[in-house]
Amino acid sequence: MNGTAERPEIVVGVDPAGNWRLAVSWAVDEAERRRSALRLVVAVPPPRDSQHVDDTPRFQTRAVAGRNALAAAAGRVHEREPGIRVTTALLEGEPARVMAGLSQEAAMVVLGSRHLSRTEEFLSAGSLVVPVTAQARCPVVVVGDAEHGTRVAPYLVAGFDGSESSRAALAFALEEAHLRGCGLRTVAAWEPPVFTRRPEHTALQAERQRLREATSVPAQRHPDVSLTHEVTVGPPVEVLAKAAEHALAVVVGRRGHGGYTGMRVGSVVHGLLHRAHCPVVTVPAA
Repeated sequence: MNGTAERPEIVVGVDPAGNWRLAVSWAVDEAERRRSALRLVVAVPPPRDSQHVDDTPRFQTRAVAGRNALAAAAGRVHEREPGIRVTTALLEGEPARVMAGLSQEAAMVVLGSRHLSRTEEFLSAGSLVVPVTAQARCPVVVVGDAEHGTRVAPYLVAGFDGSESSRAALAFALEEAHLRGCGLRTVAAWEPPVFTRRPEHTALQAERQRLREATSVPAQRHPDVSLTHEVTVGPPVEVLAKAAEHALAVVVGRRGHGGYTGMRVGSVVHGLLHRAHCPVVTVPAA
């Protein structure tokens, strides 16, 4: 494939203990659409420095499992799309920190989801989804562990709340819809204030106008994309999860840079990572 070396790579986190196959397949298709190269990565935590326990054998076991997983993942890439340029890397370091570092030069990072509970998510050393999503400098795609399809005309969903990160998400979603040749549903959730005299229909009309204005300029770059604007009353996670029930993916913005712990992604992003059945794409502010 011509020109892939000049474009930013799509980085894929390969979890030897998890189901990486769907994430790799998703990334292959995306690399084909974007004419990008793929970089498959396994990060292995370094041996613990302890006077009482020699952690070297466990490190070596993990390294062997990582190499085997990378070889299998590269084989899957070649089977699915032989023209994709693919490289593999076994890196030493804490997995979340390694993947977040790679995001600085990547077009996007693609991860598989192990669907851990929230407690497991924070306690598991191998859990990448939350910390990488919180810290990455590029869009992060989390692909579930089940093949996702749609029974209707293909479309993407983009959430909008007026923030700079949601504007970045809209721009990304428009580009993605253009590459896929599908429609885009832009969705805003509105929750009525506890104390207000403003009629609901007036507030909803104002929200729709704000949504149209936010998409007007980026939509000009992709006039071929069929675009709709929806404002729905309800909690954002519920609204977006329902809108994306049959979507190819749901795209949302991420505020902040992960907080002090690097684990803060916001309630909407966190909720969608647990609730959405389709891939979840999180886009940081430009």
